[in-house]
Amino acid sequence: MFSSEPRVISASALLDSELDSAPLDPATIISGEPEVFHKGIYEGDDVTVGIWQHGVGVSSDVEADEIFVVLSGRATIEIENGPTLEVGPGDVCSYPPGIVSTWTVHETIRKVYVVRP
Repeated sequence: MFSSEPRVISASALLDSELDSAPLDPATIISGEPEVFHKGIYEGDDVTVGIWQHGVGVSSDVEADEIFVVLSGRATIEIENGPTLEVGPGDVCSYPPGIVSTWTVHETIRKVYVVRP
């Protein structure tokens, strides 16, 4: 999974079968039956990079210190006591750690993320 060798990953073209299933905690699902997938790309002491995909549905999360780029799909992210973000392909987003979000995924969304632990 992780490699120290230079490489290219066509993240937007990966098949779902090339990602690992990462089921949500049922307590975080608000509506629908969203399937979630993940693929780790890099993990170091100070940063983790990966691909994450969330199917159509609504779920909540407590976010990490994260920057991500949306590759495909569309979602509305409501931040508790904060803004509502409309995201789609090409958008770059960031949040500080600990915020509570509600993701309403309109079209299966796939992103590449960078998280600091």
